[in-house]
Amino acid sequence: MNQTVTMANTQTSATPLSAKHLVMAHGSHTVIPQLDVALPAGQVTAIVGPNGCGKSTLLNGLARIHKPRQGTIVLNGADIHKQPAREVARKLALLPQDNSAPEGLTVTDLIRFGRHPHQSWLSQWSDEDQHAVESALRAADVGDLADRPLDTLSGGQRQRAWVAMSIAQETPLLLLDEPTSALDLGHQIEVFELIRALAHQGKTIAMVVHDLASACRYADHIVAMLGGEIISEGPPSDVITTNLIEQLYGVTCDLMQDPTSGSPMLFNIRRARC
Repeated sequence: MNQTVTMANTQTSATPLSAKHLVMAHGSHTVIPQLDVALPAGQVTAIVGPNGCGKSTLLNGLARIHKPRQGTIVLNGADIHKQPAREVARKLALLPQDNSAPEGLTVTDLIRFGRHPHQSWLSQWSDEDQHAVESALRAADVGDLADRPLDTLSGGQRQRAWVAMSIAQETPLLLLDEPTSALDLGHQIEVFELIRALAHQGKTIAMVVHDLASACRYADHIVAMLGGEIISEGPPSDVITTNLIEQLYGVTCDLMQDPTSGSPMLFNIRRARC
């Protein structure tokens, strides 16, 4: 297989969230040996790569969930680990891959948790909070499920409820770990279109995505990872090549340009012969 991939030029002056010399580990196992990354402001960034390459670890590091062994994560110009947790939660929302909630919690109850960073002893539930919850219910298409307990919903319905909670947090930054997992095709498209709409409103979004075709179609910026390293990043049309796809996934394919969006389209995919 061809192991050479050229790094696209991704320099940008607008980077609300970035990492420098980042080293991430699980115990004694180093997952990310060292990398630099910056999320372009107001764009959708898709983090792609094979299982175990460090995608979710990177996302959790950027979200301050997983503390790095070395390196600095900068949120709006300041070290994220030196900022108060509530202040970070007003700037950045994370939808993790594995979610759990107390038994009997309804969809509305869950979405209300998204407003917690905006609450204080002096400022309790407000009309603004209620409006944010109602808007999130509509945006994620879970209004008809508002009073249903989460444990009575299908996997796809629960995922949409969690997305709604992240929306209700009303942060300028949104990090999503496999946001369309457990969703059928129709709801996958709805969630991806919702993500595009949020970016058009000015939000900066990073998402871990397994489906490369969806990453190409809905992301402005691709970060391709392999073995804990970023091997290429930039616009999908610059990054996605047959060499890269073979290097990441061990498959060969043909590429063509989507006549509507201009994004790369994969077809004739087959296992590579080494």
